[in-house]
Amino acid sequence: MTLQQLNYVIAISEAGSLNKAADKLYVAQPSLTSAIRELENEIGVTIFNRTRRGVTLTAEGAAFLPYARQVYSQYLNLLDIYGKQGARRQQFAVSTQHYSFAVKAFVEMTRSFDVAEYEFAIRETRTRAVLEDVASSRSEIGILYLNDFNRKALEKLMQAGNLVFTHLVDCNPYVYLWREHPLAQKKTITFEELTPYPCLSFEQGDDSSFYFAEELLSTSEYPRIIKCCDRATVLNLMVGLSAYTLCSGIICEELNGNGGDYIAIPYAADENNPAGAMEIGYITRRSSIMSAAGIRYIEEMKKYLAGCDPEKTGTQLAK
Repeated sequence: MTLQQLNYVIAISEAGSLNKAADKLYVAQPSLTSAIRELENEIGVTIFNRTRRGVTLTAEGAAFLPYARQVYSQYLNLLDIYGKQGARRQQFAVSTQHYSFAVKAFVEMTRSFDVAEYEFAIRETRTRAVLEDVASSRSEIGILYLNDFNRKALEKLMQAGNLVFTHLVDCNPYVYLWREHPLAQKKTITFEELTPYPCLSFEQGDDSSFYFAEELLSTSEYPRIIKCCDRATVLNLMVGLSAYTLCSGIICEELNGNGGDYIAIPYAADENNPAGAMEIGYITRRSSIMSAAGIRYIEEMKKYLAGCDPEKTGTQLAK
């Protein structure tokens, strides 16, 4: 088994076609096919189903792919640190829940690299996908939060995926809404006061679970709730419907519309609707070697969070 063969498996799985993968890899299609057959014979597993329409992973191939990605990505990270990089393109991907600070850190990180020398990706996605992307090495880093409600469930999934959670910041719960909202002038907001207004929640898919919710109070009884898939839609609905969402209070105004159009007001918990602190952090594969881009990305996140004003964001920054 060679690193080249692992790279071929990854490329074919992404392209869905031997011909497309061969073009991307700049190799002849017969040579690519031969390399894959040699690998399959060596490990005793059929990795791809071959049809006239292209290729798909077999069940055994789908199980093999995350290991191939992990080994090959670690090889690339070693090259970043110890190898002669030459013209090799830097690669880095992050999967995150919907946090503007995570996007802001990504923007700052990419500015430190030559755009001709990298292939970067950021995926604002569902909670389960964040875990799956990092576990399969599709992304090097994942950003999500833990609290007293979801901690045990998510830590169990992290353990199964060989993932490690690293603390970034603790945040008090805030109500996030448009500055012209009827409750915008209040110093704190209770759950009862929110009852007349629609609650916005990021959609988590068919396998949704209370534990995957990005918002606090996922088990509370909301008379009106609207599921969304992206931050831009959330912001538009806040204006159009006087809707709100519950969040960390860490707001990057530069990326969330016009500065000052949206505000975060402390949530006042009660006996029936408590909301503990959110612990936001990042996940990586256990014992993985972080790339230069990954190290820089985490530095940028810490730098941004360290500059947050606790009076405005409700954050209690890690010491």
